[in-house]
Amino acid sequence: MAVTTPPKAEVGILLYAGCQMAMVHGMTDLLQIAGGFSVEHGGAALRVSHWSLQDDGGFARSFDSHPGSERFPDMLIVPGRLTGPVEPDEAVPYARWLVERHAEGATLAANCGGAFLLAETGLLAGRPATTHWQFAEPFRQRFPEVRLEPDKIVIEDGEIITAGGLMAWTDLGMRLVDRLFGPTVMIETGRFLLIAPSGREQRHYSSFAPRLTHGDETILKVQHWLQAKEARSVTVPDMARQAALEERTFQRRFKAATGMKPIEYAQHLRIGKARELLEFTRRSVDQIAWSVGYEDAAAFRRLFHRIIGLSPGDYRQRFSAGAAAAAA
Repeated sequence: MAVTTPPKAEVGILLYAGCQMAMVHGMTDLLQIAGGFSVEHGGAALRVSHWSLQDDGGFARSFDSHPGSERFPDMLIVPGRLTGPVEPDEAVPYARWLVERHAEGATLAANCGGAFLLAETGLLAGRPATTHWQFAEPFRQRFPEVRLEPDKIVIEDGEIITAGGLMAWTDLGMRLVDRLFGPTVMIETGRFLLIAPSGREQRHYSSFAPRLTHGDETILKVQHWLQAKEARSVTVPDMARQAALEERTFQRRFKAATGMKPIEYAQHLRIGKARELLEFTRRSVDQIAWSVGYEDAAAFRRLFHRIIGLSPGDYRQRFSAGAAAAAA
């Protein structure tokens, strides 16, 4: 998945003594993989960099996936530290630099104990945040003005994002990929890395995850058939014939296995394909409606809004590859 498209956005990872290098390298791989998938779809590439404190008190890139530009990152991530949170005196130069980058428009994120360093900026005052559950009480004592919610894996509060303990960096990474490239690239990245895109809290961020472990091989065969056909121009009698079952029996077994009626299941598959077309093509909504099996574009719009919670136009504006490039 070599990236040849010029990067349109940059995510920087802040390095400091004792920071969790597994998170640093893992996040770097995750973001570069996501950027590759974006390029494959015709979307924007992504630049990933690491930033270290220099002897002169400034910060410079110690790793750069796309050398050339000297601009600062659009997003900055603060990793945690296995040996415990950064002490206030140690945090001073890092906090000052993060405040400067934030003032220039950068989104700031922290994982695990990195939330302590981020909180030293003062930018979390009065805002919700999370950290490793073991650090909850020390965090509250040190930053009583922050609305700590340690039960949350990831908390997105506009341009400030915090994630829980240690491996929560994978959840954070998926959120960042979702922001940069949309849910289709997020899901593809998760599949490649075997990371579940879990924790989505709103309908327009969620993806259809069909139940495939129900044990009914006949229904599973129909599910795979529907997936291959993208559920286009498929009726319940078609599905029943594929299952070699009487229609009423098929509908009962399908609902028992998948938790959904056959037509409802097909609708979710079609809407899933429509989401991808909205993100990565310039086709009109009417053309997309027809391509996924709906002759009535108005009915398609109503169904899309009911399932996703956004109109097709609003969805494209928020999640299209073009929108990601423009935001960068």
